[in-house]
Amino acid sequence: MRAVTRPLPEVNDGVVDLNDVAGADGSLFVRDGIGVAGQGEAARVPADDAVELLASIEHDGAGGADGAPGVGPVAIGCLPFRPGADAMLLVPQRVVRKDAHGDAWVTDVFADGEPVTDRGPVAVAGAPGPEHGTYRITPAVDVQHYLDAVDAARAAVRRGDIVKAVIARPIVVDVDTEIDVHAVLRRLKASFGSSYRFSIDGLIGASPELLVEVDGDAVRSHPLAGTAPVTGDVANDDAVAAALIDSTKDQVEHRVVIDVVHDTLLPWCSYLDWEPEPSVIRVANVQHLGTLIEGMLSRPRPTVIELARALSPTPALGGHPRREALALIDAVEGFDRERYGGTVGWTDAAGNGAWAVAIRCAELAGDRHSARLVAGGGIVADSDLAAELAETQAKFQAMLSALIRA
Repeated sequence: MRAVTRPLPEVNDGVVDLNDVAGADGSLFVRDGIGVAGQGEAARVPADDAVELLASIEHDGAGGADGAPGVGPVAIGCLPFRPGADAMLLVPQRVVRKDAHGDAWVTDVFADGEPVTDRGPVAVAGAPGPEHGTYRITPAVDVQHYLDAVDAARAAVRRGDIVKAVIARPIVVDVDTEIDVHAVLRRLKASFGSSYRFSIDGLIGASPELLVEVDGDAVRSHPLAGTAPVTGDVANDDAVAAALIDSTKDQVEHRVVIDVVHDTLLPWCSYLDWEPEPSVIRVANVQHLGTLIEGMLSRPRPTVIELARALSPTPALGGHPRREALALIDAVEGFDRERYGGTVGWTDAAGNGAWAVAIRCAELAGDRHSARLVAGGGIVADSDLAAELAETQAKFQAMLSALIRA
């Protein structure tokens, strides 16, 4: 294969909106306007072979693009929740990359034997029209089953079998009209612009949690654990945030995650540090305890795929110890998480990339008339069943508010 990269000419009076580049049928990974959007399909590749395949593509860069992270051919996709599970990544036929300086490039990927031609201007989807429909929300696992699973996990922690387990529950949204993915992405941008928003193979969402990012020798992760609701009343939300920081239950849950992420990354790093105290990360519907971890990678440098494989699922989505927590989840949860709780992101030919935890998301049916949403929470010895149910309800609101239009 061969790829040609050029600076992106003006789109929409100079504003490149990656949501509109991805539209209803493209691929997307973006935060605060920075990221990648793909159109079409040049190849599918096993996730663990993606960097090697991308490096084999003959790449003609332009405007100093060669070597800049994410500028050139990329692979985008999701690693499922189950550790080591097979995963295929998509190499888009056309990819637009926008960086933190507002610079943008377009890369066209051509198959072997395909003429290398000018594919013309980047197609950009127009603004979606108003929507309406009839919606039905149904628990895919009975709520009592979920509460029993939470109780079982809490009991396992109290017995000392595990330190923490994350128990989740799914719901299904059925719609009498086709879900407009582009419109959903636009609404997620409006409400969750600082989250990692993604769309790939029917998985759409807005995750607040960075699993791992590699940019040259720099590596960073921003794990979250410990959750409280957001009401919109600033004074009340500030009081809830203060209580979250003071909560022994939430601090224990958070510390488990930070220690595991740090210890997993450390063998690959010449330097690794983290914030001394967690901060509160607030999005539209919930707020979390978060701790930024940053460092420098040793040589030979691992790829972002290798690091994502090693980290996912973190204790924030699985539990600790991992093997025992996952066994408990299998025994009590009552459904297959599939891509929920895994990680979604992109990589380039040098192994740079960004991967977010696959939460606050929806998995669309092939006909786009239904969507499965999943939400969960970390269970420790002091967990309260009613509070855990309420936490899942708050977390569901991120995608429900983007999907439902009466």
